[in-house]
Amino acid sequence: MKNWFVYIIHCTDDTLYTGITTDIERRYAQHALQQGAKYFRGRKPRKLVYLEGGHDRSTATKREIEIKKLSRENKFQLIASEEN
Repeated sequence: MKNWFVYIIHCTDDTLYTGITTDIERRYAQHALQQGAKYFRGRKPRKLVYLEGGHDRSTATKREIEIKKLSRENKFQLIASEEN
């Protein structure tokens, strides 16, 4: 069983992008090259600011949805938390 990660990237336009992957280095590179997520066609990733591992596909997807529902302020609290 693969280990899935939930991640947040801080973008050049000061937005936060949340996603899931099994290979964070590959996925970040894809975002930097504007491949994959349409979100990155008009912006670039600045920095990986949150990474949470230990998920299977199902729990990673559920966690991604939870994080996406958070307010911007709560996302920054998550990024600053001890869990990160």
